[in-house]
Amino acid sequence: MLKPPITHATRAIEASRFLCAEEVDLEFSNGERRTFERLKGSGLGAVVIVPMQDDDTVLLVREYAVGVDRYELGLPKGRLDRDETAEQGANRELKEEIGFGAHELHILTNLAVSPAYMTAMTHVVLARNLYPERLPGDEPEPLEVVPWKLSQLHTLLGQPEVSDGRSIAALFIAREYLAGRFRPQP
Repeated sequence: MLKPPITHATRAIEASRFLCAEEVDLEFSNGERRTFERLKGSGLGAVVIVPMQDDDTVLLVREYAVGVDRYELGLPKGRLDRDETAEQGANRELKEEIGFGAHELHILTNLAVSPAYMTAMTHVVLARNLYPERLPGDEPEPLEVVPWKLSQLHTLLGQPEVSDGRSIAALFIAREYLAGRFRPQP
């Protein structure tokens, strides 16, 4: 097993409300030293939620994504608030983004957004037994809720407005979990 490198120093080089860029001085087990840059998140984490309307229908949202400058079709998601569990954050985001809460919430796994240079982790949460409830959200416009059959996931991938890797991964993970081919690690 490889031994992780020794961190000699970290320095903040840029900051925003959500992320801080920092340099990390590392020494690897073979003696090589390198300086890497990484984006460090707030440490609160995030959630991406797979809301199941029934055994085969997931509720997606269409919303503007400034990073790619277009509307994207994906799963409800968001950052966790301070002192909020992943389940609590998932339920809050569901109510804000699609107007439903969930009686059943299961954390399926955690995903690294980009482990080579970001510290951010996202909890994949399966939401079932939905009930109507809306909370005010921070979206600048109402989000369109789009039902999609998990059995038609292959056709979703061909849509030009579907490119969010977290949503795509979470949909496949949920589909495998619901089919009994994936079990979350404790």
